[in-house]
Amino acid sequence: MPYSLIIFGIFMAFAVAEALHATLIHLKHERTEDKYVELISGIFLLGLTQPAVLFSVMSLAAIIAPGAEDMLVDAPLYVGIAMFIIFDDMAQYWWHRASHSFGWLYGLHRAHHNGDYMSIRIVYRNNILYYAFMPSLWLSGILIYLGLGAVYGGYIIVKMAVIFGAHSNVRWDEKLYPIKWLSPIMWLVERTISTPATHAAHHGKYKADPATNYTGNYGNLFFFWDVLFGTAKITRGYPERIGVEKLAPMSAGAQLLWPLIRDETSPTEEVAGPEPVAAE
Repeated sequence: MPYSLIIFGIFMAFAVAEALHATLIHLKHERTEDKYVELISGIFLLGLTQPAVLFSVMSLAAIIAPGAEDMLVDAPLYVGIAMFIIFDDMAQYWWHRASHSFGWLYGLHRAHHNGDYMSIRIVYRNNILYYAFMPSLWLSGILIYLGLGAVYGGYIIVKMAVIFGAHSNVRWDEKLYPIKWLSPIMWLVERTISTPATHAAHHGKYKADPATNYTGNYGNLFFFWDVLFGTAKITRGYPERIGVEKLAPMSAGAQLLWPLIRDETSPTEEVAGPEPVAAE
């Protein structure tokens, strides 16, 4: 699909920018297994999981509701965009938030936080099963079946550009904050979309760090969901360290295939309980 090539081009632009800053290949605090986890999880998501989910949605929808195919193809553009914002991005916010609130879901998501660094490399880093169960991916497939495929192409380009920028260690927002005349604009931007500062806070390692908010800042495209649902923390600072606090190390196999592969210390044993997960 053409939009896939555009997304790949944006990804590579951030990768090149990180490489030029010598912060792509050999990262501080990087472990030997990190590159393997990132490579394998990315290949599985883009080459298997996402196509399999979309194919499954299309096949099931054709059986369950054959008359509904393309029923929204003539809907106004703003309707299609609004539906993806709600059923994809807001749904992903709640899925992400749940993944930090329930121990068994955190076991599927912890790989994303096991890298002790921010980088374009970690965007697709997750347990292989994490995306297979992600409701927003299935809901997006339904909307595409209903005729909103063209809208999805433009929407996902914008969304992934924001997500890439929020994870990259090339902090595009850092140089804009000091510009006085941009202050009102940046005030609005950081409350609307995810930025390197707000998302790095979510990846911060130590809860005592004023710039860390690992029990919040869950937004993907829109940070507005955090503002709306009370999980936002905006400091315009960046955590001193990135990673997972107070949990035992997790092997590459467990990161990719928990609960099929388990370490001696299950990733749920130290995070289960009524309070939000303490180490994200």
